[in-house]
Amino acid sequence: MPKKLKAYKLSMGPAKCAVDLGDGSERGEYVNQDYILNALGRPHRGVSLMTSYYPLDKEFPKRAHDAYSDMEIGGQWDYPYDDYETYKGGLIGMKDAEPFNWMRDVRSHGQDVLITITIDPNVSDDHIIAIAKDLSVYGRVLARINHEATGNWFSFNKRATYKQVSDFFAHVCEIFHREAPNVKVILCLDGYKDLKSEKMEKEDDFISAINATDIYSVDRYLALHWGWPMDVAEPGGNSFARYKVGDIYKLAKKSSERYTFLTGVKKPMVLSELDADGDVTGPYDQAKMFKKFTDLIKKDPDRWLNAFTFYQFRDRGRLGLEIEDPNNPDVGIRQPIFDTYKKIINDEFFMPSMKKGGKLSFPAKLRWGGSEDAEGISVPLSFDAPPVFCEAYFEDGLEELNLMMELNGRWFYKAPGVKCIDFMPAFFEKPVKGAFECDLKIFAPPADGKNDPSQGDDWQINYYTEVPALPRIRIRTAPVAK
Repeated sequence: MPKKLKAYKLSMGPAKCAVDLGDGSERGEYVNQDYILNALGRPHRGVSLMTSYYPLDKEFPKRAHDAYSDMEIGGQWDYPYDDYETYKGGLIGMKDAEPFNWMRDVRSHGQDVLITITIDPNVSDDHIIAIAKDLSVYGRVLARINHEATGNWFSFNKRATYKQVSDFFAHVCEIFHREAPNVKVILCLDGYKDLKSEKMEKEDDFISAINATDIYSVDRYLALHWGWPMDVAEPGGNSFARYKVGDIYKLAKKSSERYTFLTGVKKPMVLSELDADGDVTGPYDQAKMFKKFTDLIKKDPDRWLNAFTFYQFRDRGRLGLEIEDPNNPDVGIRQPIFDTYKKIINDEFFMPSMKKGGKLSFPAKLRWGGSEDAEGISVPLSFDAPPVFCEAYFEDGLEELNLMMELNGRWFYKAPGVKCIDFMPAFFEKPVKGAFECDLKIFAPPADGKNDPSQGDDWQINYYTEVPALPRIRIRTAPVAK
């Protein structure tokens, strides 16, 4: 007869440096979170989604490459508005379309929403208020508005001066803070381009934005082929570059220090896009350069960086963990950086912290504040030998729970209605020997990705789930028949 399982309180907190993942952009399509979780074995702090909002253009909300399919372009950003998936909320009001389906998918799988929105700076406050209200139900959201704002390629920079873009950003912050206090706004500038420079790129124009933002950011590429997809990077060309990893690290850190100097406030610092372009480096150096950069993060005692976003999971070019199969966009071709990245994100330094507490009784009320602030359950499991079968059965009211679970370093998702989860993949890549003990960790993010206004005054930040009992665990250490 199996021993009665015990349960303990469990708290999840931030990593020393968190890892986010880009999923979809002008270069590749969104990949569902079930696929990514099973491929990488763990959720990310957040998933970065790329969108554009130009509702004053008559072709909107069609995506730019569809709206202007007959237009001759010389570069990726030559369309009248930015060629990301269009943001169909705001005053468009299509909340059953993108990016809301993605946002629900991301949050149900225990990750925070990071959403980039390029916005026409000429829209009225009604549009911004509507977007803020859209985002107010998705818990802790990180919103990057009009990123890489010191550049000249995005449409918002072609419709306003740099100072106007800065003032618009500050105004968006003001509205978001009032209408959606759960949303933190990210300012993404180019930062320092030269280690000898006194000032960051165009910082005087962006003082209002720098002061208004919640989070500082720069994008950093160790190598980049910006001419993609219009040309092929070849020796002697001028549409690509490769940089020294150490110099890129120093430029990013110096930008963080400058942000803090200008405001007098140390706010969170993130790298909203980070990668090396395989078009320039080839697949092997791409992995080596990225690993070298993350090693510098780990070795730096200053702890100046809160998180970075790998750009991106699947790419039509060579900026992805997978390359999109040209025969079928639903298929990804893994690159050498995939395995390197998987090892990096399973390093304790880049993983969320876990703290086990006292005994827990049932029914238990779990709180989901986000991927850096959640309360769950820890269940010690004893194994007499390496398992051949290890499963959890969800019965008697547990079927409808939405859960994220971790065992032996591998995470599993249970959707509402699912009655059995097979934990054996936790032991395929990380084999065990002899008798051992292992804690099953359980958290309960919202099934539809949304927080519930009826749950209390803190509903915009916290989501609560009542768990009536533990699932039934089946463990067998030998085949059923020999």
